[in-house]
Amino acid sequence: MTTRTMGTTYGTGRPPSEGRAGRLSPGRTRFTGVLLILLSLISAAACHWVFGWWLPSDSERYQDYRAAEPCSSRAMEQGRTDCLSTWHLTVEETVNRTAGKGSSYKATLTDQDSWRGTVSFGDPGPLLERLESGDRVEATAWRRDIVVLSKDGVRQNTSEAPRDELQMNAAIGVLAGLVAAQVFVFGTVRLVRPCDHEPFTWNPYGKRLLLTTTAICFGVGLPAVWIGIPWWTVPAVAVPVVVGAAVWMGLRLSRSAEGGA
Repeated sequence: MTTRTMGTTYGTGRPPSEGRAGRLSPGRTRFTGVLLILLSLISAAACHWVFGWWLPSDSERYQDYRAAEPCSSRAMEQGRTDCLSTWHLTVEETVNRTAGKGSSYKATLTDQDSWRGTVSFGDPGPLLERLESGDRVEATAWRRDIVVLSKDGVRQNTSEAPRDELQMNAAIGVLAGLVAAQVFVFGTVRLVRPCDHEPFTWNPYGKRLLLTTTAICFGVGLPAVWIGIPWWTVPAVAVPVVVGAAVWMGLRLSRSAEGGA
């Protein structure tokens, strides 16, 4: 009897009771399911915020900027900021440092009235890399922000200039929505089947699906920005691809489990 017991223990590589002790009780599994559903609601709210406010707001701001006209003398006297005003400023110093995540592109500007301010850029060219201390530049301001600097016909947008990059807004919104759907399904399965929620577990299905979803959303969003196609193409392409990948990975894991059994 002793020999048979020891053989069973060493044959599995762990005590016979270890597998049972490592499983969560149905109550704890259901509690985890509730937490996942609550988390999915937060992600769904983020998706709603992106498509309901952030994307429309950025789109409206960009359209207003494109439609803005140079300020008239009367508009300048009235202090209006929704038109394009022009200011002649002096470059005090520049920062042109490329160091990966520590990159910094800035120019500190002054005027004759002791005003001093700093503007940031997304990259050094084509103007910032040419600027030196003491240079006179022409600054275009809109809604109290300097949006363009120019000198001798060379212009460069600052980081405050509105851009038509709604594709990335859409990519973030789609990612939040798809994550909400994934987490909701995983949580619901735990509520309905607390003792058998395979393959809807974090490892490997959940982790693989999350990484795949992130890669697809940004893999569609970034080229959409570069090409300049409409933002709505991002959800139109990303959602079907992610759904197809989710189904394919789920079926593959189920077949692997059946084969292993």
